[in-house]
Order: sequence, then C-alpha cells, then structure tokens
Amino acid sequence: MSYNSIHNLANVYNFYVTTYAPKSSTPYDSHKKSELRGIYNSIVKMNRESPLYILDTNKESQQFAVSMKENARELRNTIASLGGLNEDELLNKKVAYSSNPNIVKASFIGSAKQDEELPTYDIEVNRLASPQVNTGKFLPDDEPVTLAPDTYSFDIGIDDLNYEFQFSIKPTDTNRDVQDRLARLITNANIGMSAQVISGEDNTSYLRLESNSTGLKDGRPYIYRISDHRTSKTSGTVDYFGLDHVSTQPSNASYVVNGEERISTSNRIHLAHTYDIELTGVSSEEGETASVGLKTDVESLTENVNTLVRGFNSFLKAVAEYSDNQPKSNRLFNEMSSVARVYARDLTSIGLNLNLDGTLEIDDDTLRQTAMSDNAKDAFSPMKSFTNSVLRKSNQVSLDPMNYVNNIIVAYKNPGKNFASPYITSAYSGMMFNSYC
Repeated sequence: MSYNSIHNLANVYNFYVTTYAPKSSTPYDSHKKSELRGIYNSIVKMNRESPLYILDTNKESQQFAVSMKENARELRNTIASLGGLNEDELLNKKVAYSSNPNIVKASFIGSAKQDEELPTYDIEVNRLASPQVNTGKFLPDDEPVTLAPDTYSFDIGIDDLNYEFQFSIKPTDTNRDVQDRLARLITNANIGMSAQVISGEDNTSYLRLESNSTGLKDGRPYIYRISDHRTSKTSGTVDYFGLDHVSTQPSNASYVVNGEERISTSNRIHLAHTYDIELTGVSSEEGETASVGLKTDVESLTENVNTLVRGFNSFLKAVAEYSDNQPKSNRLFNEMSSVARVYARDLTSIGLNLNLDGTLEIDDDTLRQTAMSDNAKDAFSPMKSFTNSVLRKSNQVSLDPMNYVNNIIVAYKNPGKNFASPYITSAYSGMMFNSYC
C-alpha cells in the first residue's frame, strides 16, 4: 500500500512538472548526506515559528506551487553550473567551444579549477547513431477492425526485459480507434520506446514505433522485438497492424577523433572526462572536422554572465505568468527583482542594465571591456554578491513554494515556545495527492 501511494504521488507530481514547469536532470540534483541534513534543518527552522494556514488547494494553486518550486530549482542549478555554489568559484567555469556546431556541439564538464592546458580535439563524424523504427501497415481509418472482438495481447522484448500488453477490441472499433489505443498503451508504458499514429493518403493511417535509445549493444541486430507467438491472450494483432516490420535498423555512431576511428551507441560522448560532446550531423565531405577546445578566460566569463542573466530573466518571466490568478506571485516577483535593484548601480558598471520590468539586459561591449580590464576580479565582485543573493532566494522558494500561494492565516504560534514541526511542508505534496485520490 505504501509503495503504491508513493508511486501514485510520483505520477501526479511528474504530470504537473512536465506540464507546468521545466524538468531537467543535472549533476546538481544529487546531494551529499550533509546537504540533505542542511535542507532538513532549514525546514525545521522555517516551520518553528510559521503560522497555521488554511491551504488553497485548487488546481491553479497546485500548478503555481509546482511551477515555482521547479523554476527555483532550475535557477539554482543554473547558478551551480557556473562553477559551483561557493562564492570563490562562482562564474569561474570554463566554457568549451566547437568550430562547427552543425556536426559537433561541446560543453566543458571538467573541474572549475582546472588550470592545466587542455588539448584541442578535431572530430569528423561519418555516421550518427540511429534508433530502431518499426512501421506498421496502412489501414483504412474508418473501416471496422476485421479481427474478432476479444482480448488480445502481444509481447515486446527490450533491454533484456519482456513486457506483455493486453487490450480489448470491441465490435464497434475502427482501425484508427485501435491504432490510437495501441499508441497510447505503448508510449505511456515508459519502457524505452514511443508510438504514434501517422496519417497517410486516402484516409489511411499506420503505427510508427521508435526506440528512445540508439545504437546496437551486445552484438544484437535490434533494440526491441515484437511478437505474439507465445502471448497469454489472443494473438493476431502483430500481423494485422504490422507491428514487427522494422523499417529502420538501429546503427552505431562512427566518428574520428584526432585521426583515431571510434564507435559509439549514442550520439553523446565524453572526451577525457573533460568535454561532453553531442554529435549533431554528418561531415558533408571527407576530412571535414570540428575543432573542440576551451574558450579564453574572458570569453568564459562573459558566457557565464550571459547564462546567469538568462536564468534570472527566465525565472521572473515564469513568475509573471501567474500574476492574473495568483495574487502573491507579485510579491515573489518584487522580492526577486528587488535583489537586482539593490545591486543595480554596480551591475550597470560592468554592463548589466536593469529594465523597468525587473529583468536584466546585457551591454556586450561594456561587459567584455570590464572582463578584459586589469581590475576585472574586483569589478565582478558585486556580481558574485548578487548571484549569492539570487541563490539564497531561489533556495527559499524551493523549500516552501506554498508561502506564495494565496493561503488564509488562522492562527499564529506562541513565539519562542514551540516544538519543531518539520512535516508542515508535506502539505505541498499532500494537497496534490488528496486531490488526485
């Protein structure tokens, strides 16, 4: 029962996250025990004197709370990606470049303090890794399924696991009805592949199945296989809909690094634990390469500042979207934009201008001149203070997004004579779970 409750809650939260907020997975989403202990202690301290509320649990409030929490987490991760969460390391991250983004994109994943000179890599791409694609038969949309009404099933083998899919065909079902049902069934199963119905000419359609992964592993000529020869229910749907017809065989990526030929099952590779490489296209002619290396310190610094400004502006715009139906969103907007107003004069001096709507705009010439000046370290000191203030605010929003929902205070606690109540924030997840049930 406990497992099912947690699983259902995860599904509900994922629905809101993917619908109303950015969803990304980064190295900064994993934490040490000491960091988790710090978060717990922050929750205890925050709730010790907090008043009691009647929570606003309508759907709009749920969307707003999830969106603010996830956008705050996204902003925190953006700041962390600029060198770390320590003030001495902020904005010090080195930035990689690719001379030909059409075939290779690159990002630096080494240490922020990595001072040794790193080599430049020349990469030629001969072939991209591709997924497996199955293409079903063209069938008339409006004609009834010629299979007898019954419960059918088929098996999909993928990643050394076998999954059985069961569904029913009713007398009134058309070919398109069942195709749509199978597409939802396979895609929503989250087994590493997706399906969609493609419309053809003359009111026909077919099922297109594609693996999420690419390349060939363990010498196998396929990523997934579909059959209903030994399935538990009635067979016949695989042949009828053509689910087992492989139209595109999966293939590995083939590329050359500094003259050395290499093979990969993915289009994303790591070089020397320093560069994250994405193969984006094939070299148009033999010998066409992309050079990958590190930008200069000045270029890296200006790129880091641009990344920070984009993350800050993105958060403000996400908050502003709820100004019409969430009154307290204006308070959050003002609190975050006021951080920039405190540092406005110092930020302007290095090329960051504060707009009337609270967002920041970069003067590239001034920013670059400041980065190249002899006193660049001192000039950017206020920038680091501003970034730390933004980080603290984003952590606060992430810990308690319900603070900005339109709740009604019903009682204040007796100051200084309260027990710790670390579980109050469970209302954040509980409100979604109760509504779901």
